[in-house]
Amino acid sequence: MCYTLSLQSSIDFHNRSSIKKIHGDRAILTSNLKFPALAKRDRRRRLLLCRGRGVGSLRFCGDTAVDLCGLPRHRLRVDCSDARRTPQDTAASEQPSFSEFITSERVKVVAMLALALALCNADRVVMSVAIVPLSLSRGWSKSFSGIVQSSFLWGYLISPIAGGTLVDRYGGKVIMAWGVALWSLATFLTPWAADTSLWALLAARAMVGVAEGVALPCMNNMVARWFPPTERSRAVGIAMAGFQLGNVVGLMLSPILMSQGGIYGPFVIFGLSGFLWMLVWLSATSSTPDRHPQITKFELEYIMHKQLTSTKENKRNTTGVIPPFRRLLSKMPTWAVIVGNAMHSWGFFVLLSWMPIYFNSVYHVNLKQAAWFSAVPWSMMAFTGYIAGFWSDLLIRRGTSITLTRKIMQSIGFIGPGIALIGLTTAKRPLIASAWLSLAVGLKSFSHLGFLINLQEIAPEYSGVLHGMCLTAGTLAAIVGTVGAGFFVELLGSFQGFILLTAILYLLSALFYNIYSTGERVNFDATG
Repeated sequence: MCYTLSLQSSIDFHNRSSIKKIHGDRAILTSNLKFPALAKRDRRRRLLLCRGRGVGSLRFCGDTAVDLCGLPRHRLRVDCSDARRTPQDTAASEQPSFSEFITSERVKVVAMLALALALCNADRVVMSVAIVPLSLSRGWSKSFSGIVQSSFLWGYLISPIAGGTLVDRYGGKVIMAWGVALWSLATFLTPWAADTSLWALLAARAMVGVAEGVALPCMNNMVARWFPPTERSRAVGIAMAGFQLGNVVGLMLSPILMSQGGIYGPFVIFGLSGFLWMLVWLSATSSTPDRHPQITKFELEYIMHKQLTSTKENKRNTTGVIPPFRRLLSKMPTWAVIVGNAMHSWGFFVLLSWMPIYFNSVYHVNLKQAAWFSAVPWSMMAFTGYIAGFWSDLLIRRGTSITLTRKIMQSIGFIGPGIALIGLTTAKRPLIASAWLSLAVGLKSFSHLGFLINLQEIAPEYSGVLHGMCLTAGTLAAIVGTVGAGFFVELLGSFQGFILLTAILYLLSALFYNIYSTGERVNFDATG
């Protein structure tokens, strides 16, 4: 942590009294300091002053920023020889209280993102419940049911890279609005498509996948623009909590809505909810905090001050239409987040798509009970996701390196589920199986503070397109896992073998990430 003074014009300290006004009785030690004339008025020079003996006289010429190492981070603006704080810099440097944080505009933005991601997953998971009565009424086999469920993923495979590129260029607000509008329309039209033909049903679900491919890149983009680095883990935790609660809402409400409005009732309700969300989003948010009409001066200065050291991250990438894919793929940290996302998607979609059928066929519970047993773990994931985000931010604030923090989170998020899935295969009762599944899915949320937030750190100017690349790899893995599970069960007659395979892949992916990942910004202009 460093204590920063922004000094305007020349200033003479003939004794230590002026310094004491700034930082009390703490003394500083300097040696061999030179202050040549600066070519530009706005240019700044940085001096590292270590704690030690005091000095009798200290002269600063031009605009000079000084770090007093070992003191709490704070920013002061000093005019001439009296060491006074201006209200603007004091406000920018102070940490907001909890009440200020939860009522801030940035939290409102991330809450809206959480709602969008909840709708995203609710629209996605409806088919995991509806597939059971659809399969029975139309005579579909388990392998063909897997193909129907994977139709969403075929659409999801198309859009992430293009959507991520658009997000980098135009910001998250507009792209997210278009995404929610398209996937809500496709969800709303699914009943009509299902009654028309099988191909129309597959096309509608693929369109949901195409539109939802932009959701996570938009979330990453908005978090990077609205939250300083020390709050991003919490912000991602809040947003992804909404993502997981969407699973809970979809799994729990779908059987109820189906009992009242038929098989297609949930599709209509969730589709209409998306249009309502879009109206609020367009009227109440902005792509960047400086464009928000209701943001307070304190909050804007706090956000912008904390992001001064990463100016490039706050600028949109408008340098070229085609991203540098070859350079991005030439670095092992890129492959670390790609492998992490691929394994995360494999486990996520296998568990999301097949657990209702798993509980129904292995433990012989009815559809409503199977949905409830499958939904409880996602509630756990929403809760542990915020705890993981708070802990991750706390580790960084207390001096743990970003690289080590990300590896700790990723290890818990992959090794934990791997062990828990092994336990799931030994469960004899549905309640015990749900407990093991809850542990696996709950610990899985820690990986969001590993590979997911790591995208913003290694390539902030390309976080959207890099996220799109990761989602494409993850979608391919999810297609293999979702379709493969159906064929695996048909050939071997057992879910347990496929769950054990998933557990082993989790452990191997954790090892790969820990070897090759970094929390530092990667220079993609350098070769090798």
